[in-house]
Amino acid sequence: MGHDDVVSSMVLELRRGTLVMLVLGQLREPAYGYALVKSLADHGIPIEANTLYPLMRRLESQGLLQSEWDNGGSKPRKYYRTTDEGLRVLHEVEAQWHALCTGVNALLCAGEDADAPGADMREQGKDV
Repeated sequence: MGHDDVVSSMVLELRRGTLVMLVLGQLREPAYGYALVKSLADHGIPIEANTLYPLMRRLESQGLLQSEWDNGGSKPRKYYRTTDEGLRVLHEVEAQWHALCTGVNALLCAGEDADAPGADMREQGKDV
């Protein structure tokens, strides 16, 4: 597997792990699928509708989202909203996310410090 394939695979894994949290968070207020696709894309998180809709259906079957049809416009739209249980799950996942980010950032910064010129000399107690 080439370098670009490895990076793409890792980025895909990161995205999968965060999309559920983002969808639950964005749907605190009712929205329809296309509006959610646009909102995520506007924030640098592009997602295909054929990825989003199955995810929302799964979250709905888990009781984390609920949907309702609005037939008042020119065409019917299905609006999704995070349920109370979805909000509870979101708050717990967000807390874990923040703790994870803190740990990851600390480790990455420590790794950068170790890569800095003279780091191996500092570890041995020598002045640089």
